[in-house]
Formats: sequence, structure tokens, C-alpha cells
Amino acid sequence: MSFFTFIKVLMILFNLAIFLGGGTLVGVGIWVSVDSGSFLKLFGTLGSGTDSIASQFVNVPYFLIAIGALLVILGFLGCCGAQKESKCLLILFFSIILIIFIAEIAGAVVALVFSSVAQSFLKLLLIPVLQKDYGSNQEVTKTWNATMTKLKCCALDNYTDFTNSDYVKTKGFYPQQCCNSTITNTAVCTVSDAARANVKGCYEQILHLFKRNAAVVGGIAAGITALELAAMVVSMYLYCKIDNNDSMDS
Repeated sequence: MSFFTFIKVLMILFNLAIFLGGGTLVGVGIWVSVDSGSFLKLFGTLGSGTDSIASQFVNVPYFLIAIGALLVILGFLGCCGAQKESKCLLILFFSIILIIFIAEIAGAVVALVFSSVAQSFLKLLLIPVLQKDYGSNQEVTKTWNATMTKLKCCALDNYTDFTNSDYVKTKGFYPQQCCNSTITNTAVCTVSDAARANVKGCYEQILHLFKRNAAVVGGIAAGITALELAAMVVSMYLYCKIDNNDSMDS
């Protein structure tokens, strides 16, 4: 087996896996959109209903279908391009991978440069929900309580996010997660108790969690980047060698 044939077979198998993976994502996306109730039951509290913060932030089914469809197209172009030795399909495959690669690099740069903007955006999005619906909306309350208890945090920035909320105006005190029991040791969490406890906001805790797992995230990102670079190199190699291979065969 020549090196060209080996690379060609490798390209076909690699893109067949991409094609099947994309088809699986499309199937899951369609299932989620058609039978969302079963999906939410399967993932338990992560779903928390159609009114939850998560469902307002990301529309999961359409996202899965879009990503799956892109992978199906990429797998088809790469597999058929290598099998039929089509320079047109190979250069199209290379171009799409290159566009995705550039978009990822641009997205990473934007995320690094504008990371501080993320907190402001989340504040605009989440604090109005926190102040209006916490305590009155069961799903919102359940989601926030689970988050604050799990991460040992209070609101988004700190207890002051609750200051003008309907919950504090009605109850007269803050959620118990905003008070550190070792410091306050009180049955209810008053404004002075919350100030003295100074529990960190959930945004800071989530950010700390991401930083703690930065090595894993970076490894995954590096792996994806390496695969994209390898796919571009292989497709361009086949593109450049097709004519030479045809002339040798003839």
C-alpha cells in the first residue's frame, strides 16, 4: 500500500466517523425538540422546565441539529472527496475547516479580551430574574438554591443583588446561603448578617471552577485544534497529489 493510498483510507475512515457523529447529533436534536419532556426528565434538575434560566439562555435542540448538520456535511465532503479523489470536494472541505478554525481562534481572542464584559452581560440578564422571580417562581428559586448551595455562593456578585428583590421585600431577610453559619449563626439571614458573612457571588465561584479545570478545557481545545490542522493538512496533501497519482496510474 502506497503512502497516498494509506492517507486516502485514513481520510475516509476519519470523515466517516465525523459523518456518523453528526448524524447522531442531528438525531438527538430532533428527539429533544419532539420529546422535550423525556429529555428534561433524563437530565433531572439541569432542565428545570421551559421557564428556567438555562432554557432561556440556550435553545439546545436547534443547536444540536445545527452542529450535527455541519458535521454531516463535513464528513460527506471529506469522505467523498477522498474516495472519488475529487479536488473540488477536497478544497471545499479544506475551506470549511479553515473557516471554522479561524472562527475559533477569533472567538478565543474575543473571549480573552472581553472576558470582563461577560459579567456585565450576565448581570443584565440574570439579576432582573433574580430580583423579580426568586421566591415566587418555583423553578427559578429551585435552580438558584441548588446553585448557591452547591457552590457555597450568594446571588451573582454578592448579597446586594437581593437587596431590592421581591423576596427580601416580602420576607424581610436574605436567603440562608448568603450567610456563613460559622460567622453569623442565626436562624434568619438579615442584611447585617449577610454583610458580615460576605459570601462570594456565584459568578466568581463559577469562574474559579473554570480556572481550576482550565487544563482539561485547554487540552480538549488543543486536541480539537490539532484534529482540524491534521484534517486540513491531509486534505491539502490529497488535493496536491491527486494529479501525480493519476499520471502514475496511467
